[in-house]
Amino acid sequence: MQAVSPVISAETTMWKAWVGFNASHSMGAILFGLVYGYLAIAEPQLLFGSVYLLVVGFAMLFGFFLLGRRYWFSVPYRCITFSLLCYSAAVTASRFIPG
Repeated sequence: MQAVSPVISAETTMWKAWVGFNASHSMGAILFGLVYGYLAIAEPQLLFGSVYLLVVGFAMLFGFFLLGRRYWFSVPYRCITFSLLCYSAAVTASRFIPG
């Protein structure tokens, strides 16, 4: 992987593309956790009052869940499954438990 150039460009190798892909997607997952974690703690009315934010958050987590099921090993898959369950429980609780 370190010596083969992808068809896209001769300026990179498959290794660099692989590392860059994994790093950028990890940063996306971290950003998601930081933003939604912050909103849940500091601005719960904003987060739980916005159907848009709740749907986007669920879609993102569900996408990670599907990717994890298909491509990841068991530890990150179990963690994202737990995150999806916690997210769903929090959204459900925010709708049915008076605050």
